Amino acid sequence: AGSFQEAGVIQQAYNLNFPLHVVPASSPQCPAWSAFSVSSPAIVLDTVKQAGAGAEDRPEAVVVRLYEAHGSTVTAWLQTSLPVKEAMLCDLLERPLAQGHLPVEQRGLKLSFTPFRVLSVLLVRSC
Repeated sequence: AGSFQEAGVIQQAYNLNFPLHVVPASSPQCPAWSAFSVSSPAIVLDTVKQAGAGAEDRPEAVVVRLYEAHGSTVTAWLQTSLPVKEAMLCDLLERPLAQGHLPVEQRGLKLSFTPFRVLSVLLVRSC
């Protein structure tokens, strides 16, 4: 019932096509952990990968690719449990964009999306 956004169609499609796999924990008291979370259901975190050659050959860098899936304009927070010292928007070839520096705040990274926009974010970890 309702719109595809209200019905959670995109989330259900990801659950069907990319099911979670259960791995036994080494201890029954392992705390829940997530490397990334996004504050808006309209934003899909599609890819997390080690940065490639376009990212200036930084082995400590990770690229996160997200997109707006509901056809809306939205501001969302990307949170990570990784230690990030620097964040910047980059193009699809992972080259940093001019004026693409993102402030790393305690709440995470504030990202602005227009309908169906894809954003790639280069995260430099403080190892």
